[in-house]
Amino acid sequence: MSPDVDLTVPKPGRHALRDRLLALDSRLFEVAAERNWPFAEPVLPRLSRSANHGVLWFAAAAAVAASRTPRARRAAARGLASLSLASLTINTLGKRSVRRPRPRLDPVPAARQLKRQPITTSFPSGHAASAAAFAAGVALESPGWGAVVAPVAFSVAMSRVYTGVHFPSDVLAGAALGVGAAFAVRALVPTRTQTGPPPRPLAKAPALPGGEGLVVVANRASGSSDRVQALRDELPDAELVECEPADVKAELEKAAVRARALGVCGGDGTVNAAAATALRHGLPLAVLPGGTLNHFAYDLSVEDGRGLARAVREGAAVRVDVGRFTAGERRGIFLNTLSLGVYPELVRERELWAHRIGSWPAEVLAAVRVLRTDRHPLKVELRGETHPLWLLFVGNCHYRRMGLAPGRRTDLADGQLDVRVVHGGRHPALRLLSAALAGPLTRSPAHAEARVRRLSLTGIAAGTPLAYDGEVIDVSGEMTVEKLPEALTVYRPLP
Repeated sequence: MSPDVDLTVPKPGRHALRDRLLALDSRLFEVAAERNWPFAEPVLPRLSRSANHGVLWFAAAAAVAASRTPRARRAAARGLASLSLASLTINTLGKRSVRRPRPRLDPVPAARQLKRQPITTSFPSGHAASAAAFAAGVALESPGWGAVVAPVAFSVAMSRVYTGVHFPSDVLAGAALGVGAAFAVRALVPTRTQTGPPPRPLAKAPALPGGEGLVVVANRASGSSDRVQALRDELPDAELVECEPADVKAELEKAAVRARALGVCGGDGTVNAAAATALRHGLPLAVLPGGTLNHFAYDLSVEDGRGLARAVREGAAVRVDVGRFTAGERRGIFLNTLSLGVYPELVRERELWAHRIGSWPAEVLAAVRVLRTDRHPLKVELRGETHPLWLLFVGNCHYRRMGLAPGRRTDLADGQLDVRVVHGGRHPALRLLSAALAGPLTRSPAHAEARVRRLSLTGIAAGTPLAYDGEVIDVSGEMTVEKLPEALTVYRPLP
């Protein structure tokens, strides 16, 4: 096996400042080699080897993600993304730009030395870069998990000097590059703290120190028993009611009669039902995410029982907009999105197959079945003109795409309906795919967008499916969609 860089290339000419720095670096290496590091001999060499090829960090990411909290999963993913960018930079630019030989092992005790010595150039340290990138990436998303990972990352970086395979400056440069990679990833994919909604407008809500007066209705089908238990631990005086999906609406009505604040734990459909109940009874709403997507809760920066409990104890709340639609005798509200066209058909096909083959396979099968059929485009009259459409999307507030991150809302009280359209025509699958890849700000002929306060549609064919917050109904004739500005008070942990 040969080095990836030719180490026989002649050394550059003398440079006084550089030579002094290299001499200092070598002296620091020798001091570290001569120093007795208590308890390090049985740990650091093994730790250094475990970080080869990122194995240690992939295991750490799996352990962090296993905690099953959304923030932990995002932290693990961000850590691995940062590590990947740092490794790519090191292997393509770093090692090939500065051709520095490895330190001489003479001063290093044999017990510390690695059995297999690296054959690449010394500057910068790839292990230090990976360790710093992973730890910094995790910490930017979750400071708590960052504090857990940081000592391990520091130990890996120090082990490279301890085992004699790197000079101190190699480690420092690698660590700096790793931290830079983590911030570069954050620039491309902002963290939740960067994109969270502004804490306004503030609203008055009862402060319930122990949770007394809060009645939480939880949907058993959402598989959220662990989150309900965590909330029970945080708010011991709160009343928690777990029920089957068919009983959710009835239990919400019963809870609203005796509650000072109404709580809900479940998916988007369950939260929608709770919001409608809270609006009718004039109650503040406490949302504990318990479904698969949890768009509304996450856009509020509510991720777990601890954050929600803090907001309930302090009475921290904001007012948010609510979308409302009316189609003949059909009417309802939506907190997230409403859509006509292909998407509701996808939802129906998915529900038809999900209980047979599982959720994700059903998603794929539904997409194939719907997009391959030669369905006639949806036709609606918009502002007096007839338009063939494959998809009409209406969001409650503006959905933004920041960098490479998925679209989400940064303001839940902007008074706007976010209207997106994929026009009808040939090759609907290609049009939908191109619109999705181009992002929500695309100006392509297949895709258009507008922000309005009210939307009127006419000429909707009988039996046209309408999807809103995960629910699907049939509509026809005329439909009106409008905003209810700052209509709902919700608990939200404030900074």
